Amino acid sequence: MPTIVFASPKGGAGKSTSAILLATELASRGASVTVIDADPNKPLSQWSKRGGKPETLTVLADVKEDSIIDSIEKAATESTFVIVDLEGTASMTVGYAMSRADLVIVPTQGSHLDAAEAVKAIRLVRAQEKAFNKTIPFSILFTRTSAAIRPRTLVSIESEFGKQEVPMFDVQIHEREAFRAIFAFGGSLSGLDPTQVANLPAAVANARVFAAEVLEKLVAKKNSAKSSQVA
Repeated sequence: MPTIVFASPKGGAGKSTSAILLATELASRGASVTVIDADPNKPLSQWSKRGGKPETLTVLADVKEDSIIDSIEKAATESTFVIVDLEGTASMTVGYAMSRADLVIVPTQGSHLDAAEAVKAIRLVRAQEKAFNKTIPFSILFTRTSAAIRPRTLVSIESEFGKQEVPMFDVQIHEREAFRAIFAFGGSLSGLDPTQVANLPAAVANARVFAAEVLEKLVAKKNSAKSSQVA
């Protein structure tokens, strides 16, 4: 089953938020999802202990460098989707996880500093492609953006990535109170009280569009693999 890896050498890029939005959205559609929390700070493990976790979503936390590949491969035989949230450094654990990915998502904020760190993640993906002699699809995901304003810096970064033919998500994860709330209270967006969380419907829509685009990328990857086999 597909393995989606969230990776960025920079802490605070939005890996855990994006991972839990995707995981809970897929689970809400009835899919079984295993989330591997490979971040030393264990944000997703802490989230899962707050209650409200979808029944079809499992969180694994006791994962080390020497067990990450086995954990991913075992989870892939038991769940419809495997989602891996990695530590904010370039390590062997990150590299091993990338080697098993059907899609690597590189979250980044719209600053040149964050973009530079995203480039490091892309280089690590390329290194794993050479090491394991396989193609590893990846895509940049801009996070904590404004739904109303497109800063010149962000536009500039998007343009530069485009010139370099770096894959990017069309959807961006906006800065939303609801996304912070699920870590504070547990559960998923659907379990939040709309009278206490601002713009909840917009946050739900953002997460759904993100999940839909992830699925589109996975289908495209699968179809590309079939075409290569036929050729």
